[in-house]
Amino acid sequence: MTRVAIIGLGFTPARPTSAHQSYKEMMFEAAQRAYADASIEAAEIQSFVTCAEDLNEGLSIFDEYTPDQLGAALKPMHTLPQDGLHGIADAVMEIRSGLVELVVVEAHSKASNILTLDWIVDYATDPIYNRPLNLNPHYIAGLEMNRFLHVSRVTPEQCAAVVAKNRRNALRNPAAAYAAGLTNEHVLNSPYAFYPLHENELAETVDGCVVLVLASEARARRANSQPIWVRGVGWANAAFSLEARDWAQADYCRVAADIAYKQAGITAPAREIQVFEVDDTYAYKELQHLEALHVFANAGEAGRATEQGATELGGATPVNVSGGALGVGNALEATGLYRAAELVMQLRGQAGPRQVKAAKVGLAQSWRGVPTTSGAVVILSAD
Repeated sequence: MTRVAIIGLGFTPARPTSAHQSYKEMMFEAAQRAYADASIEAAEIQSFVTCAEDLNEGLSIFDEYTPDQLGAALKPMHTLPQDGLHGIADAVMEIRSGLVELVVVEAHSKASNILTLDWIVDYATDPIYNRPLNLNPHYIAGLEMNRFLHVSRVTPEQCAAVVAKNRRNALRNPAAAYAAGLTNEHVLNSPYAFYPLHENELAETVDGCVVLVLASEARARRANSQPIWVRGVGWANAAFSLEARDWAQADYCRVAADIAYKQAGITAPAREIQVFEVDDTYAYKELQHLEALHVFANAGEAGRATEQGATELGGATPVNVSGGALGVGNALEATGLYRAAELVMQLRGQAGPRQVKAAKVGLAQSWRGVPTTSGAVVILSAD
């Protein structure tokens, strides 16, 4: 099968609000940047994917509202109701099938327009057993964190260290919305949101948009840009019900990673991958995901490594040097694409003050958030 590369990247900075722009204007801006980066015209693109959730958009059949600003009028376009990394997997399959050579993947967030986001999330819980409890859906993360800490022996201080690291990392990222020079004490002294989850351990929502241009190997070789190769993709869903899932381990992440590693031919992630961008929608999830990704033997080891600075920029295993969702912000379905965008810049050597030295291979991982057990992994390479 043909190899696939990312040849174009465009995004808008993540911001808590964007009253000056509609979602269409954000998409147009990000798309124009991506097409310029890939040195292509919109007319050359053969297929388009937008990652969006109709309930968040307030519109049904959302792909009917996206062609004009992406240059996709009268061309194949569809909505993928999943995180943006699933969109990359979709594009890879389209290209490897031989149907097309150029595919655009778009995902965005206009979270500032959503007045009742928690109600929308709660709508995804079981209508018989869970929704009648009338609880804020973040309570699920509090329950999971409590179980995770008990089983893994990860400490609250180690979870706080994740927040402090990622918010500090965001100080080097001009696209980040929630950069701050926090300490562990700042995090632990913030009020509890859903015990044992502190308010500072939740990623806050942002507005933003990311557009990627993917191409077949033959088309990438002709492009006037620096291609970043997609070496592996994987995605998975674990139990959908709260009553049937594993409350201590991220099975969806482990399965997705195993699929991506097999495609990429990677057997020792911590040694073969130089930079990791993983989901940290809640601080404890970074440690849980690092275990599921086989980066560390267990979450306790990941927690200790974080405390000791091993996952910092310049450490042995840099994690979320962009700031992650805690520093950049939770961009809804675009969150995973912000992780992938960071990897493209890192592997091109364009990350500026947060550049990881000698970065040749990177991993991006996403989770769709409570109450789901839906995740994806994408492995990218400069070679």
